[in-house]
Amino acid sequence: MSTVTVSDKGQVVIPADIRRQLGITPGCQLDFSLEGNTMRVEVRRRIQPARIEDGYGMLVCKQPGERRLSEFDVAQAMREVESR
Repeated sequence: MSTVTVSDKGQVVIPADIRRQLGITPGCQLDFSLEGNTMRVEVRRRIQPARIEDGYGMLVCKQPGERRLSEFDVAQAMREVESR
């Protein structure tokens, strides 16, 4: 049995060995229920880690011609947004 401390915000850290055994990763959803004086926690949904390839084609440049990331000027883009 592991003992953890509850923060001021009601948060606890699930021990790493328990997270590994249950497959709990960032984004997982947990269900909490009370059974008498016992709190029960069940892993509701596991989120599959995203892969870079899954995002291919999501961003589309609608300007004519091909642009390379190395040609993109972040400062200029910010100025353009601010001037709108």
